[in-house]
Amino acid sequence: MRFLPVYALIAWAVLIFIGSSIPNPPDAGGEDWKYELAHIFEYTVFSALAFWMLRDLWKAPLAAVVLAAWAISVLYGISDEFHQAFVPNRDASWFDVGMDAIGAALGVGVALLVLKLRAPASRLTPVD
Repeated sequence: MRFLPVYALIAWAVLIFIGSSIPNPPDAGGEDWKYELAHIFEYTVFSALAFWMLRDLWKAPLAAVVLAAWAISVLYGISDEFHQAFVPNRDASWFDVGMDAIGAALGVGVALLVLKLRAPASRLTPVD
């Protein structure tokens, strides 16, 4: 069970990759609000899983875990947009990376809230 967070994050990353490998129909517009919500949702989950993984495996200060989880999520979002540049009827978009970054921030925020609600106060103190 020690590596469950790693497996969960890898599985979610694979699902994102598979979803972004599907060509859009020529008439599918990226201007619809549902596309932005999808990016935010995907990376909210991704960053919460990254936070969970890092918190379990890396005994670092909480701020470092938060920053690293967010950065890993945004970097994966950038790599996913690069990948989409090679998928028919898809393109890479910095706007989508921005939506991913917003989702990543929400995800680490939710993870912090859950940690605070579930853990004793001593668990929230920084690791020296």
